[in-house]
Amino acid sequence: MPSAAGRKTRGPRVGVLSLQGDFERHRATLEALAVEAVRVTLPRDLEDLDAMILPGGESTTMLRLLEATDLVEPLADFVRSRPTLGTCAGVILLSTEATALPAPTLGVLDVAVERNAYGRQIDSFSAEVEPAVFQGPFLGVFIRAPRIRSHGAGVEVVARRAREPVGVRQGLIVGLCFHPELTHDLRFHRWFLSEVAGLALPEAVPSHAESGRGGAA
Repeated sequence: MPSAAGRKTRGPRVGVLSLQGDFERHRATLEALAVEAVRVTLPRDLEDLDAMILPGGESTTMLRLLEATDLVEPLADFVRSRPTLGTCAGVILLSTEATALPAPTLGVLDVAVERNAYGRQIDSFSAEVEPAVFQGPFLGVFIRAPRIRSHGAGVEVVARRAREPVGVRQGLIVGLCFHPELTHDLRFHRWFLSEVAGLALPEAVPSHAESGRGGAA
């Protein structure tokens, strides 16, 4: 953990799990917010991070790679106590219950998730979601997306699509079934970093979509 003096001399450092999936798009989004993005591929990469992002990808492959890189326990320890955002497959990794996986999930987000619930890659789509944490619609990109079938009483719904929860929060943990990093709209990342993680974001050039709906990249 960095000292108080160290925290004052550096900006936020946010890790992005970079074993598989679209971690580069999350890195680009963090950089657009003037936040240092740290690639996490080994346990030592978790040191001195202020928050963590688990990207979309193949949840089964990710679980196997976590085991192969000895990241399972260190990452589980991190997400139990530190701010973490999971998108798409990241929600599955964080969940307490998910279908047809080769290994246990991290089990920190009290949701039951159905993998690939909207169909195959060809069935991917974009649709407006209704955020509960900031104003205006958000264009959600759903790629082989999971569905939240149920959630515990301590879980807050932070985004819906046609009344169905597609974004949830439990304490410092946020899970989104869609890919906010595949739009030019920075609002979900900004909200997570500032409101959930409590980080003071540096001044950055705002995205043209932050005041409205972003288009898919």
